[in-house]
Amino acid sequence: MKTTLNIDDSVMALLKQEAARRNCTMSELVESALRLLLQSKKSMVSQGPLPTFESGGPLVDIADRDALYQAMEGR
Repeated sequence: MKTTLNIDDSVMALLKQEAARRNCTMSELVESALRLLLQSKKSMVSQGPLPTFESGGPLVDIADRDALYQAMEGR
């Protein structure tokens, strides 16, 4: 499919350099980059939610400096 994109001049210059370095066309490079971007987005969504757990609440009041030091250092 043919389409028109507006690409910043500095990005286009880097694209041309990279395509030349890889010995491929700019179209092939853009298509490859878009596939990677879209594939990574798809895999991120398919991971599902992170697990949750019940911790039982805090063991020390962090506003109480002495209690915090005692819990950290075993004083």
